[in-house]
Amino acid sequence: MDFLTILGLSLGLAMDAFAVAIVVGARLPTVWFRPFFRLSFHFGLFQFLMPILGWWAGKSIAVYIQDYDHWAAFGLLGFIGIRMIYESACHKPEENHLQDPTRKWSLVALSVATSIDALAVGLSVAMLNVSILFPSMIIGIVAAAMTGLGMGFGKKLGDKFGHCMEFLGGIILIAIGLKILLEHLCS
Repeated sequence: MDFLTILGLSLGLAMDAFAVAIVVGARLPTVWFRPFFRLSFHFGLFQFLMPILGWWAGKSIAVYIQDYDHWAAFGLLGFIGIRMIYESACHKPEENHLQDPTRKWSLVALSVATSIDALAVGLSVAMLNVSILFPSMIIGIVAAAMTGLGMGFGKKLGDKFGHCMEFLGGIILIAIGLKILLEHLCS
């Protein structure tokens, strides 16, 4: 696999992370170093690890995973999206502290959901008998960088459009989950 192919693949895989980072950036009252680092690091880490897990699974247990990976991504993104919509509907003007999605189980769920496609890539690479370490490193680095860009862009949107971005963000997360589900069901 040549570098341009890996880079193109990495950018494609990073688009879900980028979109989710926009939503998170718009949702947070302030985007400062810690949430920025947490989200970028975890999305990059999971995007790095999932192709390795997929590669390993492709060598041993691919048939058991491929039937439900898209359902897991849909469920995780849908759950978080519905929770964001609910929180935006229950938001009172005097509230200024929303739950930070870059912490605890929300961070893990978002990290897993945005990296399910990378797991599938690892499965595919295993079928090609190609080494996975270098492509995984590039995938992780690109995902971390795109996450950072997405958070910065999302913060600008959140500042401009305010609290309605949380509702829109929930819709976007559900749409990404549906996209993943439909791509797998229709292929």
